[in-house]
Amino acid sequence: MKRVIVLGSTGSIGGQTLDAISQHPNELSVVGLAANSNAKLLKEQAEQFGVRHLALHHEVPGSGIASGMDALIALATHEEADIVVISVAGVIGLLPTIAAIQAKKNIALASKEVLVAAGALVMPMIREYGVTLTPIDSEHSALFQCLQGYRPDQIDELLITASGGPFRGKCRSDLEQVTVQQALNHPTWSMGGKITIDSATLMNKGLEAVEARWLFDVDIDRVNVVVHPQSVIHSMVRFKDGSVLGQMGWPDMRLPITYALLYPERLPNSLRPWNPIETPNLTFEPVDQETFPSLELAKQSLRIGGTMPCAMNAANEIAANAFLKGELQFLQISEVVNNTMREHAPLAATLDNVLSADATARAFARKLIDNA
Repeated sequence: MKRVIVLGSTGSIGGQTLDAISQHPNELSVVGLAANSNAKLLKEQAEQFGVRHLALHHEVPGSGIASGMDALIALATHEEADIVVISVAGVIGLLPTIAAIQAKKNIALASKEVLVAAGALVMPMIREYGVTLTPIDSEHSALFQCLQGYRPDQIDELLITASGGPFRGKCRSDLEQVTVQQALNHPTWSMGGKITIDSATLMNKGLEAVEARWLFDVDIDRVNVVVHPQSVIHSMVRFKDGSVLGQMGWPDMRLPITYALLYPERLPNSLRPWNPIETPNLTFEPVDQETFPSLELAKQSLRIGGTMPCAMNAANEIAANAFLKGELQFLQISEVVNNTMREHAPLAATLDNVLSADATARAFARKLIDNA
């Protein structure tokens, strides 16, 4: 029996994680839950799963639930936990992840931003403390599955697939006046607001490329993205002998979530199995980098290195959320990120420098938006 703590249980991934856990009552149990501020839903989940240990990131008066970063860290390091699911939005998950690793908890990671901002810190800690990090993102889960039994020096290229988002096939002039509702109308996946906007800008693929570099110890220039509108092949690995392995399945996050939690086991579940006859036409297209510059901005941040990926990620969080609030035009999201990166003077990626870069980049991006 693996005892699980879920940080971000009231979000899209968190809810699907609880659903996946409920399908394996003999193998998985929930011992702790944390949310941003949705105390009502958190308490309902706690009652459903019989959970006593709860935390909130933001204080909710009268909830009786411990709140703040210290509460998240205390939950992530709880003695009853074997594995901690990090599915909180943004870089909030960084400190609880580090604390959980130091407490020798295995990590199931859904928050891209943890490795984007601090992959140079987190991955050496995974090795130092002898814990396991299993990725939950469908793309990284696919790569992780394809790479079982292989060494990094055997890899020629990691190919991350992208649906293309709601604006696939559009040019920049088509995107000047797009609405929030249009950007949230994803053709394949049902996700939270910020990550859906990242999908519309293709920044999510940039973040995934940076994350893949750290997860699989592959140079960023050997991590590439291909548009695959059907979202059936979740990613592929090309090896140095020319062979290509890909992982296939319906676009349902419960499958990679279950794999991450049960790894290395594979157990039956109630999910509908993929049938190739039902998707006979699988197609691939190059990324339009002129229309969607965010992918290259993310990769460039890692080439620069140090705290630059952290600054890039922070600016994108601020800009994407500003667009969701109607404070920014869609095409201005990548402009805010680019201008923040130009302003940022990167330092070595120590924890203090990462946290400082995150705060400074957020403030600068916010200033850009306020003056737009």
